[in-house]
Amino acid sequence: MTRDEFEALVGDALDRIPAELAQLMDNVAVFVEDEPAPGDPELLGLYEGTPLTERGEWYAGVLPDRITVYMGPTLRMCETREQVVDEVRTTVVHEVGHHFGIADERLHQLGWG
Repeated sequence: MTRDEFEALVGDALDRIPAELAQLMDNVAVFVEDEPAPGDPELLGLYEGTPLTERGEWYAGVLPDRITVYMGPTLRMCETREQVVDEVRTTVVHEVGHHFGIADERLHQLGWG
């Protein structure tokens, strides 16, 4: 799978987030990177920032939160295109969940882990 195809899958996964939730997302950017930092080669995605639930009056003039989806680990763990599509969607929803302040444990309980 090419990087363009993978990026399109990430875009498709973002487009599938219900409009009511997508409208609530604030100051967050989504990126595709080839590989995570050394030391965590199986990491599929990462949320970096301040969740919406933790933002207060002090939250102004800050750089956007960052959601990164890692192509290499995702492609290595999946055997078919359909598996890649499913895994990208799960990863995107998982990281967006963190943007909304949902913890890993709860995301796993909901089937997005």
